[in-house]
Amino acid sequence: MSPRHRPWEEAADFQIGLRPIPLADWLEGGEADPAARKDPLFERVRDLVWAETPGSQAGQAEAAAMVEAALGPAPAQRGLPALYAAARRVPDDLCLMEKRDGQWRLAALSLSAGGFFTAAEAIGKSLEELHGPVTGFGERFLVRVQRVFEGLRPELVLERRNWTVLNSADLHTPSSAPIRAQIPDIDPREAGRVLCLRVERQTLRRLPQTGGALFTIRVWLAPLSDLAADPERLAAFANAWRAATPDLRAYKRFDLYDDLVEAFLRDPQPA
Repeated sequence: MSPRHRPWEEAADFQIGLRPIPLADWLEGGEADPAARKDPLFERVRDLVWAETPGSQAGQAEAAAMVEAALGPAPAQRGLPALYAAARRVPDDLCLMEKRDGQWRLAALSLSAGGFFTAAEAIGKSLEELHGPVTGFGERFLVRVQRVFEGLRPELVLERRNWTVLNSADLHTPSSAPIRAQIPDIDPREAGRVLCLRVERQTLRRLPQTGGALFTIRVWLAPLSDLAADPERLAAFANAWRAATPDLRAYKRFDLYDDLVEAFLRDPQPA
């Protein structure tokens, strides 16, 4: 799942960065059998990767129909929630947002590649609550994001991308503690191999019948050493890492990886 996107080239600060894309480009694909990865998690640790609220079934069904319209019909999955049945077909995590009591809230989600949060922790939260860890989100971005949700039009697809560096090659990372505990043991000479670029490509679409919105999260991973084969990409990454604003660095915890990333940049060995 080597990243096909380069969001570090776009901004040195946290940005909303939503842009319209063609409807045909909504789902990227790129994983042969997403269900083979997602089903064991759904069966073994369901509370970490799946949650739904009462009353979300109609929105789930509409979201599933939207995926079916994009990919073609699939055999019925008896006994599975509609949103999860749809999520089994795509690499993306699927998040259903619905407006309740005047707030856009997470009504259902399939979260098989969550980064340091779980479905049980996120379900039912508002936009402000979901973005609480982002420094200054409420003051800088909340009103703008709410306007985006209110103004979504049917057939409009919005896309944004973000990135971080992590010492894990796993898509499913519900907790930061076991991953960050390993950082002191990483040999700086191995930083390019051990550290990974984690890129998220997100999309947002209106559900015209039920009035909700479907938010998708597609995660791409690659060793940092992949950058060594392309000097231009490597230089852009180095610039983005060093130019990141204090708020972005704090949110992403870049400080934990500074020494390791700089060791790689001094001697970028290819993968």
